[in-house]
Amino acid sequence: MTEKLDYRWNLREVMAMRGLFTTISLQPLLAEWGIELSSSQIHRLVTERPERLSLRVLMALMVILDCSMEDLIEPVARLGVTGHRKTASGEKPDAESGVGSFRPKRARIVRPES
Repeated sequence: MTEKLDYRWNLREVMAMRGLFTTISLQPLLAEWGIELSSSQIHRLVTERPERLSLRVLMALMVILDCSMEDLIEPVARLGVTGHRKTASGEKPDAESGVGSFRPKRARIVRPES
């Protein structure tokens, strides 16, 4: 198994530790730093894990919440899958990448005697 780099977005937890319990409470604080985001954008920023994030927004969040980047973005390792069921060409993968000769036995369903 290989490890893939992943991250956990902790904005909601950091906000709660600072006494900010609603997503909309972040809007005027960001506006003070010249960052105008709609309420739906702020809601997504707080409740979802962002794939792209402006450095200006990140820096403003760090100043507003008096936290570090490590508080907001926590790197985590995620175990990846090394074997595939079949290749793009439809061929079976090597024995090394799969489960080898081990195959589960087919289950038999038997009706109980009445």
